[in-house]
Amino acid sequence: CKRSRQDIQPAIAFLSTRVKAPTENDWFKLTKMMCFLQATKDDVLTLEVDDSGIIIWHIDAAFAVHPDFKSHTGATMTLGKGAIQSASTKQKVNTRSSTEAELVATDDIIAKILWTKRFLEAQGVKVKQNLVLRDNQSTMKLEQNGKPSSGKRTRHFNIKYFYITDLIRNNQVAIKYCPTDDMLADYMTKPLTGAKFAHFRKLLMNLP
Repeated sequence: CKRSRQDIQPAIAFLSTRVKAPTENDWFKLTKMMCFLQATKDDVLTLEVDDSGIIIWHIDAAFAVHPDFKSHTGATMTLGKGAIQSASTKQKVNTRSSTEAELVATDDIIAKILWTKRFLEAQGVKVKQNLVLRDNQSTMKLEQNGKPSSGKRTRHFNIKYFYITDLIRNNQVAIKYCPTDDMLADYMTKPLTGAKFAHFRKLLMNLP
């Protein structure tokens, strides 16, 4: 379901955290998701690969959105149109800011980013760039410069979250800014409604 219907992955990720102590509101959300599946059962995920040779990842985080104030990581990966991979998962640690939550999100996804590049190269695909799109420029600065960019509000960050700095310097990964309105991974971090939901779902599934 996570592969063929990635559009319900955020709902599954949030509802799976409510198994131990579900409420009537959780039941309402579950039935709403099932009704959505029924209404869109004929929709299909369509994938297209362009000739750019660029793996594009969108990574985002929603800060302190869970009842225990943990944040949520979202990511999507494409080679042209439609999301080949996606992730929507509750973070394992509490963070003190949206910047820190975004840094943790990168750490959550980085192994998958590197594995995907190496897997494609092993299949004979020439990868020109492994590109990560972010909408938080403070996080980008920390990722690009590492611990030296930390100020008094970010000195407490665990050094493991700066592993990506070495990857950037070794050209294994590149970071580029993406405006929030174009951040596809925003779909994977929290429930969306209205036009924004329809827009991102169309991009995610590559629907006509």
